[in-house]
Amino acid sequence: MTRTIVKAARTIRSIVESNRLTRTVGRGAIVAALMLCTLTAAAQTWEEVRDSEDYLYGEGWGKTVAEAEQQALNNLISKIATNVSGSAQTKLSVSSGGGKLDEQSQFQQTVNTYSQATLTNTRQKVLQREPEAYVVRWIKISEIEKIFEARKRKAKDMVEAALRAEKKGKADDVLRNYYWALTLLKSLQYPNEVTYRDEDGKEHVLTNWCKEKLDDTFDDLKVVFDSRDGDDVKLAFTYKGKPVNSVDYRYWDGQGWTAVISAKDGWSVLELAPGYAGKQVQLQFEYEYFGEAKIDKEVEDVLNAVKGTPMPASHVNVYLESNESKKEAKARQQMMATESFSTNSVETKAAPKAVDKGKEATACKTAVERLVQAVRQKKYQSVRDLFTDGGWDMFTKLVQYGRAKVLDSDNIRMLDSDGSVVVRGLRMSFSFDKGVRRSFVEDVVLAFNPEQKIDNIAFGLGKTAEDDILYKGVWEEQSRMAIMNFLENYKTAYALKRLDYISSVFDDDAVIITGTVVRRANKTVSMENQSQISQEGNLIIKKNRQTKDEYLRNLKRCFERNEFVNIRFSNNDVIKLGTGGESYAIQIAQDYYSTTYGDKGYLMLMVDINDPEHPLIKLRTWQPEKDPQFGLYEPGDF
Repeated sequence: MTRTIVKAARTIRSIVESNRLTRTVGRGAIVAALMLCTLTAAAQTWEEVRDSEDYLYGEGWGKTVAEAEQQALNNLISKIATNVSGSAQTKLSVSSGGGKLDEQSQFQQTVNTYSQATLTNTRQKVLQREPEAYVVRWIKISEIEKIFEARKRKAKDMVEAALRAEKKGKADDVLRNYYWALTLLKSLQYPNEVTYRDEDGKEHVLTNWCKEKLDDTFDDLKVVFDSRDGDDVKLAFTYKGKPVNSVDYRYWDGQGWTAVISAKDGWSVLELAPGYAGKQVQLQFEYEYFGEAKIDKEVEDVLNAVKGTPMPASHVNVYLESNESKKEAKARQQMMATESFSTNSVETKAAPKAVDKGKEATACKTAVERLVQAVRQKKYQSVRDLFTDGGWDMFTKLVQYGRAKVLDSDNIRMLDSDGSVVVRGLRMSFSFDKGVRRSFVEDVVLAFNPEQKIDNIAFGLGKTAEDDILYKGVWEEQSRMAIMNFLENYKTAYALKRLDYISSVFDDDAVIITGTVVRRANKTVSMENQSQISQEGNLIIKKNRQTKDEYLRNLKRCFERNEFVNIRFSNNDVIKLGTGGESYAIQIAQDYYSTTYGDKGYLMLMVDINDPEHPLIKLRTWQPEKDPQFGLYEPGDF
């Protein structure tokens, strides 16, 4: 064993000295390589495990190795549950025969949420292959506690994410992260022993604190009637006294709960059933997010295994008429139009120049009014003359992106963009009824060319992100507008499945790294074709480099099998590169939703916008979570 470790150390030292590994795979790979070597060196034989009282093991048989592996895992999990359930504090309300509770089966259901992807610190051996496969899997008893440590860390990471979301007014992320953290904590062996120290240094029992923070969030969320147009009711949402950045809800339509509806930048519209005569409707703020849990398999499994935590405060009644005076309504509408949860802390520069007078302003305003009426009446062809050919193609895709409806056009703003006009503030919703029922709210941004024709359409990032970029004092106005336009066009291209645009913004020689997560096999991991690896327990996160053509082919297949694709950016940190000119690295926390699939992770885009009309992505990386050793990838890692 000593010779093996010495040999591994020499190998890693030679790699570091050449600096080849650092350039190719980043900081996490050195740690991963060392872990692989150490695990290999310290491995026990099956015979030693079988005859020792220091291990738990599971056996599996099957027609295939995969079937035997799963059976061995299930057998091991059963023994783990038996080993720890006697002292565990977890109490899950799962009924067994006769309506009585079987505590061991309850806890085993929780332990069953540890799959081959999340159960770490285990080893396995294939003793016999097909057609009568025999696999054994084992864990050292002293290592069992570590099974729960990873989940504990994940819950605390979610609490940190919720605290960051509070500052940005993203109530949906606040509720989701606190509730998912609470549910993960409930699945631990000793859930009430996990504590958290807040910013003031006060220690909290985290299960209790998550519940308190959820209730506080519901208390801070307010929703009031704004106006009504037939069966469409416009609602105003605030969070901590400001327009909520984003929040999701359902309402009772008299027959059942609707699909999830999003409110964005303080506004949403609910559609009453025809002839609805009630004076109020009941809303429930979404907090469980079962539908979105598919972006994280571990969370999805735990939500299905652990009894939910009822949140009565999530229900509110909204009256379908205003009880405000005209003065109060005007003051609220003014606040909704001007306030935001901007976290911009740097010295601000003047906002981009507003276009509110003259022939250009009149023409653009008239065009928007016509466009709104056409969408509401579904008479799309009547506004063909407002668009260039490219703009019309995008508008056609827009109104085909789900069931399109205009929510609000009262607060549009017209900004000068290098001699042209960009209109912001047109809010629309898009509903999907097939498969996963969902409704998204988007700010639709219209770009007019010098002839006052609509030449481009994009989904905005939201008012908070807009303020943080457009008013950021570090860069000149043209740079700020170029960054905003790029991010919005990038996001929109995936929603509207614009392969042509995506192809145009990736440099032909771009470095494109996509991520996959695979289980570690009992053999050395090779690194070929500049693949990147990092490892935690039994996971290898392979970041495979693709060519531009390979990436586009895979993306086309994704678009073809999904009714909708929607990308949500949680934050967008922008760093100007010191390479000269207008080159930037953009780090983005991204939630990706589609009809059949979802994931979450972090993107980094290195983009050249020296020509604002033709930005070029030089590098695109993805990682599913922050690396425990070094966090997010940075430009210097490549």
